[in-house]
Amino acid sequence: MANLRSYLHTTVPAPLTDDGVAVVDLRSYLAKIDHEYATQRCTETDAPLLYIRIQIGKATCSALIDCGASHNFMSQAFMARAGLGPRVRRKTQPTQVTLADGRTQKSFAPLACKAVSFDILDTKFDMILGMSWLRSADHPVNFHDRTVHIRDRNGMLVPCTVATSHTSIACHVVSVARIRDAIARNDVEEMGLVFLHALPSSDGPAASPPDPRISHLLDEYRDVFEAPTATVPDRPIRHGITLEAGAVPPRGCIYRMSEEELEVLRAQLDDLLDKGWIRPSCSPYGAPVLFVRKKNKDLRLCIDYRKLNAQTVKNAGPLPRIDDLLERLGGATYFSKLDLKSGYHQIEIQPQDRYKTAFKTRYGHFEWVVMPFGLTNAPATFQAAMTTEFRDLLDRRVLIYLDDNLVYSRTLDEHIVHLRVVLNRLRLAKYKANLDKCEFAKQELEYLGHFVTPKGIRPLADKIQAIVDWPEPRCTTDVRSFMGLAGYYQRFVESYSKVAAPLSGLQSPKVPFEFDDAARGAFTTLKAAMQAAPALRIHDPTLPTQVTTDASGYGIGAVLEQCHEDGWHPVEYFSQKVPLVNTLNDARKKEPLASVTVLKRWRHFLLGRRRFKWNTDNNPLTFYKTQDTVTSTIVRWMYYIDQFDFDPCHIPGPANRAADAL
Repeated sequence: MANLRSYLHTTVPAPLTDDGVAVVDLRSYLAKIDHEYATQRCTETDAPLLYIRIQIGKATCSALIDCGASHNFMSQAFMARAGLGPRVRRKTQPTQVTLADGRTQKSFAPLACKAVSFDILDTKFDMILGMSWLRSADHPVNFHDRTVHIRDRNGMLVPCTVATSHTSIACHVVSVARIRDAIARNDVEEMGLVFLHALPSSDGPAASPPDPRISHLLDEYRDVFEAPTATVPDRPIRHGITLEAGAVPPRGCIYRMSEEELEVLRAQLDDLLDKGWIRPSCSPYGAPVLFVRKKNKDLRLCIDYRKLNAQTVKNAGPLPRIDDLLERLGGATYFSKLDLKSGYHQIEIQPQDRYKTAFKTRYGHFEWVVMPFGLTNAPATFQAAMTTEFRDLLDRRVLIYLDDNLVYSRTLDEHIVHLRVVLNRLRLAKYKANLDKCEFAKQELEYLGHFVTPKGIRPLADKIQAIVDWPEPRCTTDVRSFMGLAGYYQRFVESYSKVAAPLSGLQSPKVPFEFDDAARGAFTTLKAAMQAAPALRIHDPTLPTQVTTDASGYGIGAVLEQCHEDGWHPVEYFSQKVPLVNTLNDARKKEPLASVTVLKRWRHFLLGRRRFKWNTDNNPLTFYKTQDTVTSTIVRWMYYIDQFDFDPCHIPGPANRAADAL
């Protein structure tokens, strides 16, 4: 114990290594250890449990051989890791599960059907092979010798790889303070070696760029990264506030504040007055102020402009579609992200409208000279200002979404040139960027809720984790919130519409809320599908393209793919329920409807493109131009299809698995 006390007060030891590789994230390393040993635990007796090594695709696990289990079971975590989510179907009758203590439990868990059937169960074991597997064929199992043999396709007995047993191990991440408290109370009887390693702060400044040319460029434009300290009166765009006819200045009381909030309020008012961003006012307007906590626990000053916003004529200025922006990144390998410092405050308010932004506090009545946060048309004004400044660079080397500017290039040399042009444009326009939030010459970075790489895009891990951790909905509003987040990433899920169908019906306030077994199964399956979502390639107009479609009486499925050096890769998945008015049984109608729907969805990719390939399992559709007798509806659909240049290709139904699954 004395040695441990002295160890905790000495210099941090060298980083832990795992197979020669330095461990820089202790939490991730412990999670890896815990997962490795979670299904390898032995009892305290002399008869340890028997496991065999199982591999499904690229996912491996240790399967427990359990002759006391009546069924085969698989954990939800391994199902997602093995990518088996799309193969899961819902049971119509519950399974009687007998637990180790003799109790029985009914489970409506989905059933993953292949050569071996498994019940999906929330269990610590990745996989349990029970009597339904042991009885299915001749599987000699010798628990005494700890051997398992399985017959191959030729009927020969082949020994299985038996996982080696490990003693139980417990890993916990605790702070130094908690360890010291435990030692002081003499609560610690036995403790293994403690590894201490400082983890990098996610809120710290951006890491230094690896290329010296980037460092030199940032030094050359260091004035762009200085904090804004005054107004810029000569900008071409200013924010205006147009009120509805007959609007009366809203009235409201001052919100009460704590001592901490009052101190922060006084300091922020002094800072804003020194910069010239606010000024004393005698306006008939006066919105109350309040504070909210930031992620770093600091207080953010907010102004309650809800009543003013209700009287304001809304600006129709558009914000760009996020999926349109991401699709411009095809072929790019280097990215830089520029975040403006207090971006809204770098845009002025029209002089005749400044009195409308007035706010009242315990320390006086003030109005804004620059654009504050909280005004209804502020995002449209800021987007217009950025678009005006970078109009000639948009979609060529720069993407703009409010104050998040992305510079992208195909090579590093090209990227340095593009970055210099953007920094020079910011300098001339006197915009200031926040160096701590900028990233330069990266090949992987986060942008607009996605992780962008040269190989494609994928959802952010924390967003997917938020979906996985989402509690079961209890009302229509809960379902809408969940579907809003899940729907943002639906392009990554092959069978999204089909999986989410029971939940989609619960979003209407006209439908009585009943979270039945079908909705609960869809909720669980959608979480697993999100966890197993693949990375999608970014569309590149220079690469060969193919579209594969399939239609049924109730739905449409399609996948857009492009051919890279290592083969065909998906760009986007699409699935949609067919409205009741279009529910058709005639294949000659279903397939053209699917074609028109998919072409409208991906029109921006396919219109004007020379000879993309169209795969369908409907043979008559490949000869649609030679059909003699067609209805007026099909004629209208064919007229739309004729705008596109493609080669129809018939593929057998069993080979059309991707679109058929969708």
